Amino acid sequence: MTALAQHRIATTGQLRRMLRPDGTRQLVSRALNKLRCDGFVDYTVLPGSDRSATHAWYLTPDGARLTRDLPVLRGRPPYPITSTTAASLKTAHTLTVVRAHLAFAADARRLGHEHGPWDWTPEVSHSIGEGERVVADAVMYYTVIKGEQRRKLRAFVEVDRATMSGERLAVKLIEYARLHQYEAQPVGRRRSATAEPGWMRWYPVFPRVLFVLTGASRTRLEGRISDLQAMAAQHPLVTTLAREVALGAAVLEDLEQHGPAQNVWTPLTGGTPRPWTDL
Repeated sequence: MTALAQHRIATTGQLRRMLRPDGTRQLVSRALNKLRCDGFVDYTVLPGSDRSATHAWYLTPDGARLTRDLPVLRGRPPYPITSTTAASLKTAHTLTVVRAHLAFAADARRLGHEHGPWDWTPEVSHSIGEGERVVADAVMYYTVIKGEQRRKLRAFVEVDRATMSGERLAVKLIEYARLHQYEAQPVGRRRSATAEPGWMRWYPVFPRVLFVLTGASRTRLEGRISDLQAMAAQHPLVTTLAREVALGAAVLEDLEQHGPAQNVWTPLTGGTPRPWTDL
């Protein structure tokens, strides 16, 4: 239930890979069906399913109330879904975001790094001024461990299913550039000469910005990456961001097949593909 509260919607298979990668599907299914009988979770059937229907699970309002005070979820607003219709409207994108998380989690287990279910926070919103906000599909926390050394990394993750134009996708970079520069001012006070950027309330350094693309041909996805690179090269605010923050894009299927730690990330400032940690 905590995993569903954190990640919003997930299939049985995704929950198994997230919580019990060495366990059986039946183990997770039994727990989910018991919770459904108790009224805490429900599911929607994914389109195109046949006799072996794939269920996408989510918390009911009762389930959301039960989990909202858990320490790991402190500060996260409740996210009850009131009907299977409401769930179906969110399912495709949410499950794709979970797929991206699972690719990083599998890599972390293989490499001995730290990245678990609670190190991936979906739908994180920050003010960028003028009543506007940037909403990241997820904020990722990841610790690279090499011997006695621990390197803590963070990233804003944008998952694109090719449902909008390449130009609209690239505009997301402007929003992150605005967040990078935005200085929140208390109401009624003058602007301070020593004011710090608002993002420093949450992060010791500005997180990387990673775009994960899927849902189209390889040629079309490469074109969308080119649109992102053009924005990084041409927009003054984004150019400033790119000088200080690592920006990269990769194809989701490459992450799943090869792992995020391989040379599958294209730097938005140009250069050869590399691991996300080396952007």
